[in-house]
Amino acid sequence: MPTPITRSAFVDGTVLSNQRLSERLYALRINLALQPFRAGQFVRLQLPVGDDKVAKSYSLVNAPDDPVAEIFFNTVPDGRLSNALAALQAGDLIEVSQPANGFFVLDELPQKPELWLVATGTGLGPYLSMLRTAAIWQQFERVVLVHGVAVRAERVYQEIIQPALAEHPEKLQSISCVTQEDNPDGFQGRVTSALSSGWLEQHTGLTLSSEKSAVMLCGNHAMINDMKALLKERDMKKHLRHKAGNIVTEQYF
Repeated sequence: MPTPITRSAFVDGTVLSNQRLSERLYALRINLALQPFRAGQFVRLQLPVGDDKVAKSYSLVNAPDDPVAEIFFNTVPDGRLSNALAALQAGDLIEVSQPANGFFVLDELPQKPELWLVATGTGLGPYLSMLRTAAIWQQFERVVLVHGVAVRAERVYQEIIQPALAEHPEKLQSISCVTQEDNPDGFQGRVTSALSSGWLEQHTGLTLSSEKSAVMLCGNHAMINDMKALLKERDMKKHLRHKAGNIVTEQYF
């Protein structure tokens, strides 16, 4: 069913916890009147910073049946909002747009047997919500999660990924790509290098193809652009409602 376009308005939420996952990564849990949403959709968070109110979009990490909103975010040196978010403590107030919005959802994917979830950094967020739904396992025969990070400490949310692997061992594979350190448990280098070198397909035993593969790309623009170029060589193109393809994207930074 196509995702409807809705108008959102800010509502007040209360911070339940703000967990630092690594040097620059955080998991923010917020209590609010969370309206129904589809896994992969985003909300906008808004805070007063100095004399201004600053807002930015973030995907919901929590499952659609979880009433507590969870946001996975990273700080950047000059990020006004990200550093304000990092300073939040339990009990603090924050404005959150409701309802959630966006088309980066399972409903918008082509009908293919294999799904590749490719992310860099906090682009992992929407996939964490999807992995906790029944729909993804009903819709696809095989699912491959590929997460690119700078250092091993940023391979976070294993408390969600590992149980999903254990529950769906015949369907799910999870692969990390680490650029700045050795990665004995995965690939050392960029996500795009894992594909272009042939390592990714050899490791998974699957082939990225226009016939079998749906691909979601979420993260920084360099990864998304380079992946789209590599996939274009395989006759894979953007999926549209009126023109079937293979690829849907969500650019984070």
